[in-house]
Amino acid sequence: MTQYLDFEKPLAEIEGKAEELRALARSNEEMDVEAEASALDAKAAQLLQDLYKDLTPWRKCQVARHPNRPHCRDYIKELFTEYTPLAGDRNFADDLAVMGGLARFGDQPVMVIGHEKGHDTKSRIDHNFGMARPEGYRKAIRLMEMAGRFGLPVITLVDTAGAYPGKGAEERGQSEAIARSTEMCLKIGVPLISVIIGEGGSGGAVAFATANRVAMLEHSVYSVISPEGCASILWKDAEKMREAAEALRLTAQDLEQLGVADRVIPEPMGGAHRDIPATYSVVRAAITEMLSEMKGKDAEALIKDRRQRFLDLGSKGLAA
Repeated sequence: MTQYLDFEKPLAEIEGKAEELRALARSNEEMDVEAEASALDAKAAQLLQDLYKDLTPWRKCQVARHPNRPHCRDYIKELFTEYTPLAGDRNFADDLAVMGGLARFGDQPVMVIGHEKGHDTKSRIDHNFGMARPEGYRKAIRLMEMAGRFGLPVITLVDTAGAYPGKGAEERGQSEAIARSTEMCLKIGVPLISVIIGEGGSGGAVAFATANRVAMLEHSVYSVISPEGCASILWKDAEKMREAAEALRLTAQDLEQLGVADRVIPEPMGGAHRDIPATYSVVRAAITEMLSEMKGKDAEALIKDRRQRFLDLGSKGLAA
């Protein structure tokens, strides 16, 4: 069942009417409604194009959070083969908000790591809505270390509102774990590619996205804080999230201009959730191209390239 965002309500009405007509025709074979339903389909397609041709930053946030958007588990299942999950931080627990393991991307052995939000109420609770605890970041560190030891490229899929801010997480060293994960990203001597597939929130995302190449899906977002959190701090009013989203410059297009993202991966019209197979196809092509860009580079060159990339941040797009 299609779920519509607030700004898509006019589209929901038109598509709903078309479906009602077809449902009536299925229950009464003598009715011929296809011409009228097709006209509604054409109207809906045009409205969808109009809605998405110039999305505001806040609307992009809504699309990035869409519940039907494909998540890390979906990408792993579709883009990788021979996936062998690895669990636990060998210290405290296994954090289901972070999943990862050995896999093949095409014929290339890789290590894939990502945030998993879950699809329904139960799985979202199990995965803590993609908000990792310290053990999740320590699991990622362990997997990146292993990848470095065996010379495997690392591919990370980022989709989190941020690291979990609970008392237990703080007691177990949340900030230290995020810092160590970021440090590991910087020092492993293998290609590291990161794709922001939905939300990239704060240090919880940076801990996976300190990479040689960072790609963002067209309607994904990446920022130091959520628009709601920013609005609560600056204006003492979470309802000013639209203004905050504008000020944060969190869209893929803004971040490509600023040099934070290396490329923007186009999404199907209406967002990744409207044509999931097409989304998989463009993400696969982008990862393939980014891996080929780093082919043949030795460990020293990869580390230097990655560190220089972050030292150069701020020198691009300053006039924007």
